[in-house]
Amino acid sequence: MSGNLVKLGVLISGSGSNLQAIIDRCEAGEFAAEVAVVISNRVDAYGLVRAEKHGIARVVVERKEFPDEAAYNSALRDELTAHNVELVVMAGYMRLLGKEVLDAYPNHVINLHPALLPSFPGAHGIKDALDYGVKVTGVTVHFANEVFDEGPIILQEAVAVREDDTEETLAERIHAIEHRILPEAIKLYCEGRLEVVGRKVRIKE
Repeated sequence: MSGNLVKLGVLISGSGSNLQAIIDRCEAGEFAAEVAVVISNRVDAYGLVRAEKHGIARVVVERKEFPDEAAYNSALRDELTAHNVELVVMAGYMRLLGKEVLDAYPNHVINLHPALLPSFPGAHGIKDALDYGVKVTGVTVHFANEVFDEGPIILQEAVAVREDDTEETLAERIHAIEHRILPEAIKLYCEGRLEVVGRKVRIKE
């Protein structure tokens, strides 16, 4: 903690719309946190521009710069600890975090997924759900572990799939929910209301 504020380290790979939602809630004082650093695995990620506009430290850590996954994840961990990060938030970060980060932040890494886990894990959750023909999909926020999209679930919200949905129209509604429930999960963490018991996350009153 820094004073009363939880320092967040946000990992991104793309546009950073969920990062923006987090920044906006922090700046509005909706929860006791601040984004201490934004780390991207892509130098062209627009989320880095968002971070710069708000005066937030930003770092690019690209996989190609390291000999193996362990070295890459160790570099991520070192950047997070250098910025005194308490909670790591994967907000559209399209890589699996390794044990180097997860061991340093046990139950302190949360991930966002655009489907109702355990259904449709992986990088194409929206398309996979639509192609499968489900009537309901949604959004999941969960604690990350070493298996892709498997960790204990914090929050979920359903989204009805319409007959005329395309990947783009469904994604628009899913993203709107992501922008609401990812900050809500951070708020619950900041309030000390999340307790991990085995595979379950209990939300304390």
